[in-house]
Amino acid sequence: MAETTQMQAGFKELMADRTVRILVLCSLINSVGFFSMMPFLALYLADITTLPPAAIGAFTGSIALVGAVGALAGGVITDRAGAGSLLRAGFALYTVLGAALAVVTAPVVVLPLIVCLGGALMLVGPSLKKLMSLAAGEGGGLVFRMRFMTLSVGAALGPLLGAAAYNVSRSALFGVSAVLFVLCLILVHARRDALRALDVRSEAARRERWAWTRSLRDARFRLVLLSSVLVTLVFAQFESMIPLYLKDEAGDSAPTLFAVVFAVHAVLGFVYQWPAAWLARRMSMPAQATVGCTGFAVSFACWGVSAGRLWVLLAGVFAWTVGEAILMPMADLITHRIAPDEEKGAFFGALEIRYLGFFAGPILGGALLGGGTWNYFGVMAAISFAAWPVLRSRSLTREAP
Repeated sequence: MAETTQMQAGFKELMADRTVRILVLCSLINSVGFFSMMPFLALYLADITTLPPAAIGAFTGSIALVGAVGALAGGVITDRAGAGSLLRAGFALYTVLGAALAVVTAPVVVLPLIVCLGGALMLVGPSLKKLMSLAAGEGGGLVFRMRFMTLSVGAALGPLLGAAAYNVSRSALFGVSAVLFVLCLILVHARRDALRALDVRSEAARRERWAWTRSLRDARFRLVLLSSVLVTLVFAQFESMIPLYLKDEAGDSAPTLFAVVFAVHAVLGFVYQWPAAWLARRMSMPAQATVGCTGFAVSFACWGVSAGRLWVLLAGVFAWTVGEAILMPMADLITHRIAPDEEKGAFFGALEIRYLGFFAGPILGGALLGGGTWNYFGVMAAISFAAWPVLRSRSLTREAP
């Protein structure tokens, strides 16, 4: 009880800071705007083009790919030009692209606009994380759990909002997102002076020719990045391969089953951050990694024997979300601790390379699933522990110098 009270007090103290509240609110609104648009891009492209499914997947996947690769440069620019300026630029680009997609239907224009969404992603991600890290200070562990909560809420509410808008018109889908992004832009612009005072810039990084590689030259950060790529590779299975498995097992009822599973997962992703924060206070990071990896592995075992039965699927979701709540925020939490304040943009930008796991995960999962159900679930249960030896490294438990 005392631990819970202390944790709640920590959340209240953190949220008492107006800048933190604005940044968390922007993270929430941005997540809703992004997830209200993303799930429907493939459907939209199928409606307006004659592209084959593989090409549609390549264009929608390019957003994460551009965002992941470009965030390395975006993070360095954040440290040099200022996180507040880059954050406003990112939200402005999101707004312009959303508005353009709402009024343009020619595929020759729509396709490049969709790819450019990755450019906005590479600006917003590192700058928002850097500002949240600086604003939170010693409360970084809590603020990044709050950020993960906003992602969970966005993943739950965004598709519902997007579905309602898409039923009205295709233009409404992107128009709603544009409105949400411009709201973020207004909020950040209103706090520009406070964000500018908060930001820390590195003069050494400005003068150093190869400053963009500094984060990748940090041995501890390379371990963080490696573990995070392995975690995202596993995590990518939930939204890519599990629906295909349910389609084979449940037939026409698969969409309804996955909708229920996804909704329960989104709610648990929010709720589980409280016990995850409690565990972080009482358990070492290697112990947390053991629990998280085990959660993923148990999920694959449950889904492998589910045969489409809802209660077994939900048992897997409960275990899955344990792993997700512990492992997915972990890289941000460690990076917050080890990165120098003046270079947090570069470190958080480089960390976005982990989303290559979302690109490679479905490819690996598809190849395994094509070889048979037990082949897929057995191998993925084993791969769930791939990040475990990396996260047990003693160097990651040391305090930043």
